[in-house]
Amino acid sequence: MRPLSPFARNLAILAGIALLIVVLNLERSLTTASLLVRFAFYLAIVFGIYLLWRDFGRREIEFWPTERQRVFYAAAGLLAVDAGWWVTTSLAGRDALVAILAAAACVTVGVRTWRGQHRYG
Repeated sequence: MRPLSPFARNLAILAGIALLIVVLNLERSLTTASLLVRFAFYLAIVFGIYLLWRDFGRREIEFWPTERQRVFYAAAGLLAVDAGWWVTTSLAGRDALVAILAAAACVTVGVRTWRGQHRYG
């Protein structure tokens, strides 16, 4: 008898798990677990960005004028809220368009503020 290929074996395992979820009526639990994993992933990304900011950006940004600091941090905060909205809900249609436009505006403002503080002369 020929052994199963790894692809077929993994596909059979996935089919077994899916059958178990359907038979035991665990769709609601799976949805809840999925939402928790998405939220945990979002928090991990935010924590990583915070660590980068703490190590590299904070010392430089504190020398900027107060107005530029507020604009930069407001753009970063709105981007974090927008990303959290995207992660916790499934966006489609106009909501997705608004989320994309808000993210693009935040990135544009942040980059322009950053570059404006790095122009000498």
